Amino acid sequence: MELVSLDDYQEKAWSLLPKGPLDYYRSGAGDEFSLRLNRSAFDKIRLRPTFMKDVSKRSTRTTVMGLDLDMPIAIAPTAMQKMAHHEGEIGNAKAAAASGVLFTLSTIATTSIEELAEATPDSNKWFQLYIFRNREIAKNLIRRAEQSGYKALVLTVDAPIFGLRRQDLRNAFTLPNHLQLANFVGDQATSVRHSHGKSGINEYVITQFDDSLTWEDLKWLVKFTKLPVIAKGILTAEDAVTAVKCGCQGIIVSNHGARQLDSVPASIEVLPEIVAAVGDKVTVMMDGGIRQGTDVFKALALGAKLVFIGRPAIWGLTVAGQAGVENVLKIIKNELDICMATVGCASISEISKKYVVHESYYSRL
Repeated sequence: MELVSLDDYQEKAWSLLPKGPLDYYRSGAGDEFSLRLNRSAFDKIRLRPTFMKDVSKRSTRTTVMGLDLDMPIAIAPTAMQKMAHHEGEIGNAKAAAASGVLFTLSTIATTSIEELAEATPDSNKWFQLYIFRNREIAKNLIRRAEQSGYKALVLTVDAPIFGLRRQDLRNAFTLPNHLQLANFVGDQATSVRHSHGKSGINEYVITQFDDSLTWEDLKWLVKFTKLPVIAKGILTAEDAVTAVKCGCQGIIVSNHGARQLDSVPASIEVLPEIVAAVGDKVTVMMDGGIRQGTDVFKALALGAKLVFIGRPAIWGLTVAGQAGVENVLKIIKNELDICMATVGCASISEISKKYVVHESYYSRL
């Protein structure tokens, strides 16, 4: 069967991956209500096409935080990608580079900061940062990212601990023995292999991540690094305003793939309030539930300047390595282009909230 949608890649990848890694990638927190909501919330937003416009010359190109991109789609940070395919983060990043989009490397990757930079020397890359109890670890990661040509730091603010991920607990999930967290050495690189009957990744986070972080630590980070700092995991206008006051240059509206806390809203539901609060001051982006070109259009119409995909890139990587991710990006770019043409927008800059309406509007008619 030819794979013609991101859901096709998901179905194929699910048939290929072992249960432990598969459940790690696909599961959400708690009863997974918010995981389902990330998708169903898009279904409540209707498109309002306008016709008889010249859309013969279309472009999906855009500029975000000084980066020229072939489309307003980026690869989200996802941990331990060599579980999906031996090419891991390098295959994913090479696909992003070949497709003219941004790639974000996770702190807890199976490819190091330097390895990825060497493999993709001229590409647009950001580094996602977790801050550890030992602050020297964070300082070392930041300086390495600066020296390796990464363009920004993405601080994940929504993970003082990891959420209740029942599938990982049931599977006593651990990193396979032939892999390690490549940004670290010794026990910090390998302890995630051990679960003691629980979840290895959860135990690792409990012992290593700093759950005492406050906004003062964000201020410290902004002063410490030479790179722009982006706050990832913002779900309220209040936190967005505070992040901007602390010096962030970007906001990623995100519920962490619904993996941290169940019953939180979908990212797309809270995007408008955050755009209204800080969209004129910083770059607002989002992730969560993007599975087709119309989803991208809806997010852009509601004010996002860039959207991230995480799981779909992992499914493409699982199926065919770099080539699989490239095809996932090709599919969603084509879907976005078709949506733009049929809605009546020839460029990304023309997309605005006038092209969308919530389903509740029709229920009142």
